[in-house]
Amino acid sequence: MEIRKLSLGQMGTNCYILWDENSLEAAVIDPGFEDSRILEIIENNKLKVKYILLTHGHFDHLGGLNQVKAATGAKVLIHKNDADCLIEPKRNLSVLVGMTFKLEPADGLLSESETIHVGKLNIRVIHTPGHSKGGVCFLVEDTLIAGDTLFNTSIGRTDFADGDLSELLGNIQTKIFVLNDNIKVLPGHGENTTIGYEKKHNPFLQGRS
Repeated sequence: MEIRKLSLGQMGTNCYILWDENSLEAAVIDPGFEDSRILEIIENNKLKVKYILLTHGHFDHLGGLNQVKAATGAKVLIHKNDADCLIEPKRNLSVLVGMTFKLEPADGLLSESETIHVGKLNIRVIHTPGHSKGGVCFLVEDTLIAGDTLFNTSIGRTDFADGDLSELLGNIQTKIFVLNDNIKVLPGHGENTTIGYEKKHNPFLQGRS
């Protein structure tokens, strides 16, 4: 498995491009703004992008979605509870920064424990609402792509309309912290971490693991 990380846009949203090295089938996760940088990696590595996977429906994770989909023909997948974020600016929060961000509906809806196949890679969906109703993490091999669920020594914001601090902390404890301590965590913003490190050092979760 190959993974490339890009920090995109003014909010430094992390986009991940992962692919199976044999088949070159790929998935783009959270294509934020600066879509040209995403497409450059796809072109340079001759990737066949099968899916665009969204950890949740906030606008900073969607900024390059239309362009990447148009260039690759990939199917867009989002959790069913965030599906309306693609078409509703209030739900994707773009109205908070003076934008009206509207996209086409998703091609498919994700659900808990679903497995997405990209070449020989098996990507498992873990539903972790709390930052948004349809927030998910993607587990593939020894790597968790966590979106805005879990950060390096922090967690996603829960002060938006569909946020819930107790729910987010509970999901991290029962669905994420049960994973192997050595699993790498690739967050939606900021630096990478591991499950074990967050159990020991994340101030929001001390005493809950």
